[in-house]
Amino acid sequence: MLKILIDELRSHIPFTALGAAIGIIAVVIILLSDSLAGFIRISEPLFEVLHPTHVVLSAIVTTALYKKYGNGKIWAIILVGYIGSIGIATLSDSLIPYLGETLLGLPNREVHVGFIEEWYIVNPAALLGIAIGYFKPATKFPHFGHVFISTWASLVHNVMAMGTTISFLTLLGVFAFLFLAVWVPCCTSDIAFPLLFTKKRLSPHHI
Repeated sequence: MLKILIDELRSHIPFTALGAAIGIIAVVIILLSDSLAGFIRISEPLFEVLHPTHVVLSAIVTTALYKKYGNGKIWAIILVGYIGSIGIATLSDSLIPYLGETLLGLPNREVHVGFIEEWYIVNPAALLGIAIGYFKPATKFPHFGHVFISTWASLVHNVMAMGTTISFLTLLGVFAFLFLAVWVPCCTSDIAFPLLFTKKRLSPHHI
């Protein structure tokens, strides 16, 4: 299990770093075009779209992987799919970005916990992902989408905390926390978490 997680984390470094870099470049373009204030205004509703989408994709992968290698009991599939998507998506999109915002001293920081604040959207999103993962199990494309959407959900959470003046060092700090917010949680939820509840020992090419 540990070898699988290490291999997956290593293989995701370039893709995750590229996604984080693209996000920072987008912020720089917004800054140079004097559009940051406008983007900040739409960042909260944008987050309310990206975060549930992240939950759906995460639930699909977690559910599909556990169904494939787990014991097949429906209550266990639902439980693993729900906790693996809601818990890790909250960590990735909200808690780690908020920690970064606090350490970087961003002015408008506030943690957004989707499954509580937007429970009527996020929880059904998790159930939708579980249903898709159960009836149409797939992992590779939803995992790719999961990582991509998670990057932008985390970035938008950071944007909500930004003021209108951002230093180069702040952007570097946002990049670092954006990378961490996507890299570890997404690999953990999609791969390690569901396999913790299976008896099989798999090699990375089986995932």
